[in-house]
Order: sequence, then C-alpha cells, then structure tokens
Amino acid sequence: MSFVPHLSRLLPRLLCGLALPALLLAAAPAAHAQQQPLLDKIRASGSITYGYRESSLGFSYVGADGHPIGYSIDICNRIVDAIKTELGLPKIEVRYQAVTSGNRMPLVQNGTVDIECGSTTNLVERQQSVAFSPDIFRYNVRLLVKADSGIRSIVDLQGKTVVTTAGTTSLRLLREADKGGNLDIKQLSGKDHADSFLVLETGRAAAFVLDDILLAGLAANAARPGDYAIVGESLRTENQALMFRKDDPQFKALVDRVVAGMMRSGEMDRLYAKWFTSPIPPKGININYPLNAETRDAFDHPSSKGI
Repeated sequence: MSFVPHLSRLLPRLLCGLALPALLLAAAPAAHAQQQPLLDKIRASGSITYGYRESSLGFSYVGADGHPIGYSIDICNRIVDAIKTELGLPKIEVRYQAVTSGNRMPLVQNGTVDIECGSTTNLVERQQSVAFSPDIFRYNVRLLVKADSGIRSIVDLQGKTVVTTAGTTSLRLLREADKGGNLDIKQLSGKDHADSFLVLETGRAAAFVLDDILLAGLAANAARPGDYAIVGESLRTENQALMFRKDDPQFKALVDRVVAGMMRSGEMDRLYAKWFTSPIPPKGININYPLNAETRDAFDHPSSKGI
C-alpha cells in the first residue's frame, strides 16, 4: 500500500502547522511596537500628533492661518510642555491630523493620533477602546432650530426632519428621550458639524441635535446669528475630555496631573473665559457661553470616570 497519497494530503496541513508559529513570531514585534508607551514613542520621534476638529468652534477649529486653535488645543499644548519637562527634551514637534466623529477613535487606537484635542464625550462604553483625561467641559445635548420655526420642544419635531453628525450619540439620545416611542421623524446625517449646520441652514432639516455649546458656536459663526435658537429639554448632560490610547498608565497619569493642576491653579478658568466668553479669532466672534454649574463641578472635582 502506497503512502504517497496520504502524504500529499497531509503535507499542506504540516506546512500550515509549521508556518503558523513562524507567522505569530513575525507578528510579535509589530504588536509590541503598537503597544509602545507613548512617552517612549515621543522620545524616539521627537514629535506628537494631535487629532483636531475642523469646525468645533471654541474647542478645536482651523484659524485664519490654517492651523488648529481652540480651548482643547491650548490644553494639549500645556500637556506637551509637561512632556518636554518629563523627558528632558528642549522641543517636541507638534503634528496635526484632522479627525471626524466617525474616524477619531480608530485613528487614536491605531496610533495615527497620539492625543485627540477636539470635542469628544467620555462615555463608559468608549473606555473599552480608548482612555480619557479628566472632563474639561460639561454641557447639555439640545436642539438648534430656526428662531421662527415654532419648535420649542422634542414633541414639536413630530413629522419633521432632524440632522445629526455621523459618529455622535445625538440620535440615540433623542430616541431615548421619546418615552412613548411615538415620535415620527426623518433623519439626515452630516459628515461633520459644519455639514450638519449647513443642512439646517438651507432648510433641509428643521432641527440639529448636538451639544449645546457646539450649537452655540455654530450659530454665533453664522451670517445671521439671530436667525437661530437653542431650544428644548436637555437630552443628557455630557462630559467632554481629551482622548488617547488605552492601557498606557504612564501617559494617563501625566495627562491627569496636568489637567487637574490647571483646574486647581485657575488656569482652566482663564482658558475657558478666553475661548467661550470673549471674542475669538478669526472673526472676533463671542460664543458667549458662561461657565455652567456642571463644568464648575468638573473643575472643582476632576474626574475621568465617564457617563
């Protein structure tokens, strides 16, 4: 009896069995490199990459010179100052990567972005994938409408079109607030906040659901700010934070130390006043969003526990 046919059938399995450990060994350095502590990565490269939003006015947006500016950017800059001291580096190059609500988490997870300096809500469910700084802002999710629309509450949306930004939790919160489940709406989705606002501005939607502070910034930057009103009950109080890679306790400790220190020293209050109650570049617009009780509590009791 010949064994050749049996060998011909077994050979591919044997080769596969031998190849698998080799592939795992080859992949190990790549996996290790991906998990390199961020401070080691910064030390080796001499650079850090910020994720920034292009149209989150006040927080993270593009200035007149094309560079990202805002409250979140300023906080990240203070963190970089602390990293320079920690690593004994005279300079760290800051690189920028634009992010959207849809791609911000994957870009942090895969290392394209080292720290997201934008306008992201710290949700417990997101903590399965990424880590967050202490809350830098707290706000309420509400509706932005045309002032003459007659819409003043969620119930007034019946039969109307609502726009939300892709990758946000806004529509889910609106559905959860509709306790009776009788709200019949049509949903449109903008690729970013500016796109969603354009949908409202051009009359394709009757309401835009988002964080009230971001809505205030978009309305303030409109050609006719008085045409818009933020209305309706709060769908949820949310907490905004800086986002970075999970399972890097050394970097997390540094970020927590810097952000909490800014809150204790009063520096965070000054930054808040700079970006939310004063004229800001490039047009000298004042968002005029005074510090609310929720954000005051965040400054007095720094926390990154999420909601």
